[in-house]
Amino acid sequence: MLSYPQIDPVLIRIGPLAVRWYGLMYLLAFGVGYLAIRKLSRLRQLPLNEQGASDLLFYSMVGVILGGRLGYVLFYNAAFYLQHPFRILAVWEGGMSFHGGFLGVIAAVLLFCRRKGLPVLLVGDILATASAPGLFFGRIGNFINGELWGRVTDSPLGMVFPGAGPLPRHPSQLYEAFLEGVLMTLVLLLLHRKQAPHGAPMFAFFLLYGVFRFLVELVREPDAHLGTLWGGATMGQLLCLPMIALGVAGLAWVSRKKVS
Repeated sequence: MLSYPQIDPVLIRIGPLAVRWYGLMYLLAFGVGYLAIRKLSRLRQLPLNEQGASDLLFYSMVGVILGGRLGYVLFYNAAFYLQHPFRILAVWEGGMSFHGGFLGVIAAVLLFCRRKGLPVLLVGDILATASAPGLFFGRIGNFINGELWGRVTDSPLGMVFPGAGPLPRHPSQLYEAFLEGVLMTLVLLLLHRKQAPHGAPMFAFFLLYGVFRFLVELVREPDAHLGTLWGGATMGQLLCLPMIALGVAGLAWVSRKKVS
């Protein structure tokens, strides 16, 4: 069994102000994302200057925040928020959905490309790749917060998380950080290096994230108020199925388009 590192979620306290590790992870995600957008735009010859990259990042941030919050409300706790609609705005209480943020970013990219007259597939390729490192930072933030832990296990990788009882659990946050944040980033960067057809990195993102998240959900503790749903699947797994299908269909379409 591994020892869970007791890290204070608050990085720095300055009087009444508290800088949290989780907030720092978000800043790192957006900072690395911006640098990746600039570098990949040059590599793939997308006419996007410094201001354009900042605008794309801003659109994406708005899409992530609005989509992530609304996704959590609709997918994970709709009954509660129907009874307490004003609590939807209480984002400081937590509650964000990746799949909702994913839909929000898609809407933001479509709007950005329409206003700027840029190719949707190529912009999607670049933004998907730039987002992957952010998944790493986000899951590390979850790990430091001691949240979203895994199911009880007797594996040597098990950890006892504060607030999760005395039994060791899978550090599912670290599994996701490696699969979604490290491994997927490397695959997407390789596709860009090989000058893959427009759309291939983006659809590969859909497929890989869906598969990786689906697998990790097998050892991740389901949301307490939802538990398992149809066929023993978690909400996260059910939401990944459309992503996997879209990724497979999109890659097949890009491949046929290249051949023709």
